Amino acid sequence: MEQTKQQFSLFKLTWPIFLELFLFMLMGSVDTFMISSVSDDAVSGVGAANQIIAMAILVLSVIGNGAAIVVSQYLGSKKPQEAAQVTGNAITLNLAVGVVLSAVLLLFGGQLLNALNVKGDILEHAKAYIHIVGGGIFLQALLNALATTIRTYGFTKQTMLVSLLMNIIHVAGNYLLIYGHFGLPALGVEGAAISTVASRFICLILFFLLLYRIMEIKVKWSYYIHLSRKYVQQIFKIGIPSAFESITYQSCQLVFTMYITYLGAEAMATRQYAVNISNYIYLFSVAVSMGTSIIVGHLVGARRTEEAYSRVFASAKWALLVTVVIDILIILVREPLFGLFTDNKQIIAMGASVLLLSFFLETGRTCNLVIINSLRASGDAKFPVYMGLISMVCMSLPLGYLLVFKLDLGLAGVWLATAADEWVRAIIMYFRWKSRAWEKHGLIQHDTVQPAPAAAAAH
Repeated sequence: MEQTKQQFSLFKLTWPIFLELFLFMLMGSVDTFMISSVSDDAVSGVGAANQIIAMAILVLSVIGNGAAIVVSQYLGSKKPQEAAQVTGNAITLNLAVGVVLSAVLLLFGGQLLNALNVKGDILEHAKAYIHIVGGGIFLQALLNALATTIRTYGFTKQTMLVSLLMNIIHVAGNYLLIYGHFGLPALGVEGAAISTVASRFICLILFFLLLYRIMEIKVKWSYYIHLSRKYVQQIFKIGIPSAFESITYQSCQLVFTMYITYLGAEAMATRQYAVNISNYIYLFSVAVSMGTSIIVGHLVGARRTEEAYSRVFASAKWALLVTVVIDILIILVREPLFGLFTDNKQIIAMGASVLLLSFFLETGRTCNLVIINSLRASGDAKFPVYMGLISMVCMSLPLGYLLVFKLDLGLAGVWLATAADEWVRAIIMYFRWKSRAWEKHGLIQHDTVQPAPAAAAAH
């Protein structure tokens, strides 16, 4: 498919991704807001369950993210048939892994929650949620594979519109099933879970229809059935390190969750509310990082590495500037924001103090998001894993324990430890991109060297 400069401009790619992510975050906040009407324990239970579900989704990203990068490089190399074959293989692999994860969460969800030290009413709410949403995680597996592939082709606006519909369906389902309107039973947490699964199923069908409309060379039935060793290896070469780095991060967050359980139910609820608010601070950075990675994948596939090099630093500067502005605005209204979720004065005070620290956390996270995603898109996926193990596991976890329990900083200790990790990795990733060591990690073998066009493709 002949891609134009305009189609792959950063702004054109990023604004629909931003809106899509905003809608996704909004769905999580609406969930939290609606469930908070049940109880703070219900919010804490859903938050604990989502920690485990997030781990499962990260496992699925092994294939989804890996395939997106491989597809982008094939498209940049002007090889659309290979891109279609990779897409078919990725969908089949993601479905298989999703079915296995659904079975694990159905059978062992309760035991996993017990391992997190979740107890009492919080545990009952968490088990109800994880059995329904976790049991349907195979739907999310397919959604991930389809959405990331469609974005890689440059159709970010279309994925945003499908996400908008999914949010509308989900909010309507919550209204009907959490509170029991129009003669339906009031199911509380179970209602929110059923609504989540139903909205995913409907939008999955739409994503399949969209996929076959936007591809120049369609995914044939044989591409789903016959897995190519070459393409599977390429997917896993990027996907496994990428997912492992994300899984390491999420595992550390699970350990931090366990720390917080010892601080009490109010600390657990505060963390869940604070995470929901913090998601909006780095939302723009996530969108920029995803748009930049699509561009970098295409440029690396086309051997236009000089443009990729400058693109990443420009993206990081813009993302950092916007993050600082958003963070300051949220800090100024942090108490009213917490008041939307709860009237518990202690939770509001604790949450307001934690959000003050978000300035240090989110600036480091922004740099990481843009540069690490670009390293992956270039094919250099292992380096962030090694650095993540050192910084996250060897530094942030012991530091968090020291701050939370030994220095009695409580929830603030978790935020400070996470901020320290983000900044250490951000500095390392900056110098990695600057070193240009990523240039030798491209996935696509070219038959002939393609000269780089004189004009830049992305701004």
